[in-house]
Amino acid sequence: MTASLSAMEVERALAGRNFAGVRRMFADRYPADVAEVIEALDEDQRPILFRLLPRDQAAETFEYLEAEAQEGLIKGLAREQVAAILNDMSPDDRTALLEELPAAVTRQLLTLLTPDERKVARQLLGYPEDSIGRLMTPDFVTLHGDWTVQQSLDHIRRHGDDSETLNVVYIVDDQGKLIDDVRIRKLLLADPTARLSDIMGGKFVAMKATDDQETAVHVFSEYDRVAFPVTDSKGVLLGIVTVDDVLDVAEEEATEDIQKIGGMVALEQPYMATGFLEMLRKRGGWLMLLFLGQLLTINALHYFSDQLQRMLALTLFVPLIISSGGNSGSQAATLVVRAMALEEVSLKDWWAVIRREIVFGLTVGMALATVGIARLAVGRELGERLIGDQWASVSLAVGISLIVVVLWGVTLGSMLPFLMRGLGADPAASSTPFVATVVDITGLIIYFLLATAILG
Repeated sequence: MTASLSAMEVERALAGRNFAGVRRMFADRYPADVAEVIEALDEDQRPILFRLLPRDQAAETFEYLEAEAQEGLIKGLAREQVAAILNDMSPDDRTALLEELPAAVTRQLLTLLTPDERKVARQLLGYPEDSIGRLMTPDFVTLHGDWTVQQSLDHIRRHGDDSETLNVVYIVDDQGKLIDDVRIRKLLLADPTARLSDIMGGKFVAMKATDDQETAVHVFSEYDRVAFPVTDSKGVLLGIVTVDDVLDVAEEEATEDIQKIGGMVALEQPYMATGFLEMLRKRGGWLMLLFLGQLLTINALHYFSDQLQRMLALTLFVPLIISSGGNSGSQAATLVVRAMALEEVSLKDWWAVIRREIVFGLTVGMALATVGIARLAVGRELGERLIGDQWASVSLAVGISLIVVVLWGVTLGSMLPFLMRGLGADPAASSTPFVATVVDITGLIIYFLLATAILG
């Protein structure tokens, strides 16, 4: 195990122009570790270090860098070195880079590729954005069913070096259609004279190139594989998707959902790399919308101003009522959005979900009401001084309001994601601040209507 290397050590060596020492520092280092050090350096030092790396190590390291660091290096490196890196990159990682860059830069970089690599790059970029086709790599090994195990192993030895992964190899027919996939372990343990058609199981899972990338996340989470084949609509094998690319998609999707649930537009760049104006645009819009929504509470309070003047003590319980409803609604929305993301529930499950939430809302609402009334009973002497002889009626109004508002909160919070999904929108957009704001406004109205009815 190699010792860790700090960016400060590298900076000192670069400042002293000890380039031979820098090369020794990074000899036999993992590309991911080298990328971590490069990203910790100042932008003007990154190209200097990168030029000192051997070509193979530089290409592998480049794939581990964040998109921002990759773009900066492209600007700082010589045209010949950029061409070498792009041609040595795996097609899927290169596609991820090119789709992040401005169109004009992408067109310029495509001219640096060899004709064969340019053809592959254009093909992958031709698939819809956020499709599995953008994730796949055409570097894989194919076999034929009439080959023997020994023939197959010889073929793998000759051509396997260019494959993204060799955990699984793919069997195709004469038209290139996928007919099975075989784990390399099964081949190694099989009789060398046996034909592949004799050891094929006939069961395989493949994804379509036009499927959404989220499909790949669900497939990988369901099956124990490090790679899956990708076919066209006719079943012709086009490429494979590996688990490292799908993990990146899963991280992006989870980050986007969390940001939406938090009540903001998803950031397109890392938090520290997002500019102030961009952050203001992404977060300020939602906050302004929520603020305007909360202004409706003024209308509700004004509408019930007469009741408040007659029974000022009702205002003491406003924070208690609206916070209970808002918290329960936000909690329900978060749980349902997460369950949808994991495909634990679908649109057809809405009735089962609302039944569960109604039972939960009633139970929790009654528990909160019991605790609230008990607290009022403990301080009854103070309560009677504030409320007067209507202490019992106000306590009843508060208790019933808690039950109804909590029930309303969990109902709205759990059903809003279903509504968003039914309309074709992202359920995560039904953010917890939005749910809390709606429940605050409506909960206030429910509370005053019930209090008015009970207190006459």
